[in-house]
Amino acid sequence: MRYRYWLFTFLLMISSYAFSQKINADYILNIKETEDPIMIDGELTEMTWENADVASEFFMVLPMDTSHSKAKTKVMMAYDNNAFYLVAVCYDDLPGGYTVESLRRDFSFGKNDNFLVFIDPFDDQTNGFSFGANAAGAQWDGMMHGGHTVNLNWDNKWSSKVKNYDNKWIFECRIPFKTMRYKKGIKQWGINFSRLDLKLNEKSSWTPIPRQFPTASLAYTGILQWDKSPPEPGANISLIPYGMTSYTKDHQNDRSEDVNWDFGIDTKVAITSSLNLDLTVNPDFSQVEVDRQVINLDRFELFFPERRQFFLENSDLFASIGMERIRPFFSRRIGLESPIMFGARLSGKLNKNWRIGLMDIQTNKVDSIGLPVQNYAVFALQRQVFARSNIAATFINKESLNYHPSPEDSNAFSLYNRDFGLEYNLASSNNIWTGKLMYHKSFSLDATGEEYTHASELIYSTKKLTAEWHHEYVGLGYNAEVGFVPRSNYYSLNPKIEYLFFPSSSEKVASHGPQFGTNIYLDNDLKKTDTETFLSYSVDFLNRSSFSGWVSDDYVMLLDDFDPTNSRGEKLPAGSTYAWNAFGLDYASTPGSLFTFDFSSRYGGYYNGDRLFLSGSVGYRFQPFVSLNVDVALNSINLPEPYKSTDFWLVSPRLDVTLSNTVFFTTFLQYNSQEENVNINSRFQWRFQPASDFYIVYTENYFPEHLNVKNRALVLKLTYWYNI
Repeated sequence: MRYRYWLFTFLLMISSYAFSQKINADYILNIKETEDPIMIDGELTEMTWENADVASEFFMVLPMDTSHSKAKTKVMMAYDNNAFYLVAVCYDDLPGGYTVESLRRDFSFGKNDNFLVFIDPFDDQTNGFSFGANAAGAQWDGMMHGGHTVNLNWDNKWSSKVKNYDNKWIFECRIPFKTMRYKKGIKQWGINFSRLDLKLNEKSSWTPIPRQFPTASLAYTGILQWDKSPPEPGANISLIPYGMTSYTKDHQNDRSEDVNWDFGIDTKVAITSSLNLDLTVNPDFSQVEVDRQVINLDRFELFFPERRQFFLENSDLFASIGMERIRPFFSRRIGLESPIMFGARLSGKLNKNWRIGLMDIQTNKVDSIGLPVQNYAVFALQRQVFARSNIAATFINKESLNYHPSPEDSNAFSLYNRDFGLEYNLASSNNIWTGKLMYHKSFSLDATGEEYTHASELIYSTKKLTAEWHHEYVGLGYNAEVGFVPRSNYYSLNPKIEYLFFPSSSEKVASHGPQFGTNIYLDNDLKKTDTETFLSYSVDFLNRSSFSGWVSDDYVMLLDDFDPTNSRGEKLPAGSTYAWNAFGLDYASTPGSLFTFDFSSRYGGYYNGDRLFLSGSVGYRFQPFVSLNVDVALNSINLPEPYKSTDFWLVSPRLDVTLSNTVFFTTFLQYNSQEENVNINSRFQWRFQPASDFYIVYTENYFPEHLNVKNRALVLKLTYWYNI
């Protein structure tokens, strides 16, 4: 226990040392109120733009961060009673057209000429919003958390226009105050602007940012200075009803055709300009794409991210609880076996230093499996300390309502499961030091002891050197039923170090260097159960392509019987031990090219045999309307008798057609030989108004041997966003 005390003390010392004034406080853009009507047309004919302050002289971030950018950009802003406006003029003196992936919303950042704005309306350098567009006018918007992460699944109402000229392209947008959350009465917001120019292979930023950090890093924002406090948004209530009909046919189980009609509504109520109440009744998530299939060779459960809209606003308050492999709360657990009846979420800022998240959701019973009505409640409270760090307290409760199983019922569901946690999240003012310290305890009726987990993480990141420390402990009895905790009863230690060299005379190489790390698992008696030690060397080129090679040394002691092919074959016995070596090569081409490709490889030992892994992706785009991509992966596993040797193929061609920035059509096919399944998913989306959509989604699953249909489904759905 004493080492945790010293680690906590060390984290506090770093926070105290690192708390200082805002790094880029000298970069100030004044925003003034305008009475002139502004047309969002990308033409800049209004007098407002003649009198607006200008942010220019951007700094290069990549490939080097030692000079001003070659691509010239200037930005201006203004506001009225209802919205604020932004104009970005992106100059381009080189011949040839712009590079854009498609007209699809929330495009891939690295494959598009684009301009983005990162807004920190509390100036806390931790949470905010991002808006932008690529050079063809496709929009980008997301909610920011953790100081730099942009959640692109968040969606809201705003408007924009991109217009192309001979030597520049102009992005102009209008963002209603009702779209964002901010604290009334303050006159300074954090802000930064980022541009990616793929002709020059250059990423630039209005404020200077070290190249090891993303331009989304809120620690390096400048100041947006309002001439007076932004106006209050007034009554801010949004109603988002939906209607849906679906047709399903299950051939595999010989079930009759099923046609369903469904309706529901989401409501957003702004309690204050920075605190929001979300309500949902009978939500439906049919517009979400099916999960991408993977070849699963892992001994533990796989993680898939949350995409459902209700869970996304201020989602970091809930999704950031815990760590990557210890998540006491995982929203995809809710509604997994039963439909959600209704739910409510209160989330946002109480003031500059305090944030709150409170969510309550109730699911319906499922008589066929005896599942009762269940209630899920989550509470999170954060207090910002020092420059950008925070302390958080969390409580998670899952409870079965009016449920009285008999003692003889072996399939009974738990009456309740609870989790209480305390966390300290470290982020220094310059982002060089980041980390986390956490302790969680679970409570359940059948508790067996050791019902707690603790973990710590500390990362030191400079331009050349990155060093990381990570430890975890999960007790044997720790049980987070609403979480994602793949394994228990272990200690884990994971140090890692990386160093980069920057050749001054190279015309091709931007940086290169080694990385070394190890991941050690110990049981409760401190006996080694797993280790993975690796050494890699990577090269990043000036054209933004990359190459790396690695070697590893692995050791595993199986805790349970395990089939290394995960395909119902002969299992290796629990307690048996295996050691092997492997190596691999990886390459990714220049992301801005019309033709892109990458590959990844691995060869070496694998338990009592060997494994060859090859994967590749090839893409071509007829910009901006059509994008073609094919992913292929092969896992070839050789094991001695009586164990099963096999080749697993995963083939995923994808066609993405964007007829405009409001009409999208995507079809992708997935062949997974491990699951013996062929899946086709086609999705048409028409965004007839901002944040209002009509969907047609068609899905079929086949047996791969003879392509007989397992099941098929057709879904039509209409959503409409109405502001009161």
